[in-house]
Amino acid sequence: MATMARGSSVVYRRLLIHQYRRRCSSAQEARSLATLRLLPTPTLDRKLQVCSRSFQMLGRTLHGSAACHRAVVQFKLSDIGEGITEVTVKEWYVKEGDRVSQFDSICEVQSDKASVTITSRYDGVVTKLYYDTDDIALVGKPLVDIETESTSDVIQEEDVVETPAMAREEHTHQEIKGLKTQATPAVRRLAMENNIKLSEVVGSGKDGRILKEDILNFLAKQTGAILPPSPFGEIRTSSPAPTGPHRSPLSPVPKPPPLAASLRDLAGKDVTEPLKGFQKAMVKSMMAALSIPHLGLCEQVDLSRLVALRAELKTEARGHGLKLSYMPFFIKAASLCLTRFPILNASLDESCQNITYKASHNIGVAMDTSLGLLVPTVKNVQLLSILEVAQELNRLQELGAAGQLGTADLSGGTFSLSNIGSIGGTYAKPVILPPEVAIGALGKIQVLPRFDVSGHVTRAHIMNVSWSADHRIIDGATMCRFSNMWRDFLQNPASMLLHLK
Repeated sequence: MATMARGSSVVYRRLLIHQYRRRCSSAQEARSLATLRLLPTPTLDRKLQVCSRSFQMLGRTLHGSAACHRAVVQFKLSDIGEGITEVTVKEWYVKEGDRVSQFDSICEVQSDKASVTITSRYDGVVTKLYYDTDDIALVGKPLVDIETESTSDVIQEEDVVETPAMAREEHTHQEIKGLKTQATPAVRRLAMENNIKLSEVVGSGKDGRILKEDILNFLAKQTGAILPPSPFGEIRTSSPAPTGPHRSPLSPVPKPPPLAASLRDLAGKDVTEPLKGFQKAMVKSMMAALSIPHLGLCEQVDLSRLVALRAELKTEARGHGLKLSYMPFFIKAASLCLTRFPILNASLDESCQNITYKASHNIGVAMDTSLGLLVPTVKNVQLLSILEVAQELNRLQELGAAGQLGTADLSGGTFSLSNIGSIGGTYAKPVILPPEVAIGALGKIQVLPRFDVSGHVTRAHIMNVSWSADHRIIDGATMCRFSNMWRDFLQNPASMLLHLK
């Protein structure tokens, strides 16, 4: 037993000597270790105990130092593109002291092109917000400071920006590796408020990412809830309750102005505000439009047959989960006419030396949204059926009502239509949106008396349309022929079947 005890003691001492040699911070201490073998056992044990206590204290010191070392990253606003140098901070999703993870939403900003959601690159704690709501944030300047949890050096990187379009086409999420539900905090909050399990929602974003419109669509299907009203409301064919002595049964009730705007107007003092976001974009586009000599043309269209046709197709469209308005017919008819008159689907360069004829019919549709006037585009209408146009239009309307239209949805237009009649206007003088060369404004549909071929007075559904064209390259005769063809398609919608592909 004594021999075994002495053997265990020797092994224990050799183990301590090995650990001491491995952990020594200098070569000199390692070389002096050899002399320890010559020391008596009690002396060696005392020195090894002292050394062990020293390493324990050193380990605690190093651990505390590593825990206290956290890098603070200045989170900068990256270049959003299209020459944008500043944005307006519309909403903060975090506050100082909040913990964030990668791809969590930081804030929503609004440029003169679209609303953009800023997402985080880092895991950490927000220590500083550089702007208040409605402040102007500059590209390349810090938005927030984030104290990261990594002990290694953190590379200063610009932030991630995510528009709704990017969420469908470019965005990836680290949670996909664990097959977890992908959604921003704002979307998760919306789902929680409506008692919706994210696992039951099918995401339309890339890799199954759940977007805000997915929650709204799921809520509408499950509960029958009504989504936010779109700017192109259905035109009633039945007579509603009278709302005034001169109001037509087809006239929608005007929407009152927002309460906040009314209170501001009645505040009793002048208020000066800087132009921001889409207001500033309108200033730029309208100043550019003033350089275009406008050619105007007005026409009346009898939509009686189209009203009857749409009434027959509404049920079938509803079976596809779509709301069928008149706009898909207007858009498709315009595309068929652009095939015959390609100069109206063209653009003129700044030097007025070259015309570019566009192969795609990307028809913009002006929408009155909470953010102001927006013109999203229905892409490649020449390749779409009326049902597919309605589906894309429904998607754009829902995004517009939610303020989630992205840059991809708002760019690339080659021709535009403005439905002023959805608000109640009868006539309008539309302004061309450069670099386009033509635009149409649609008035409200009214039931008016008209003479039929036998000379009898009948009820007719009449809509006024006003066209504006760039008179530098489009003459009045071309615009008139285009308008006549568009009118004939809508007055005899069955004739469009001969031209559909």
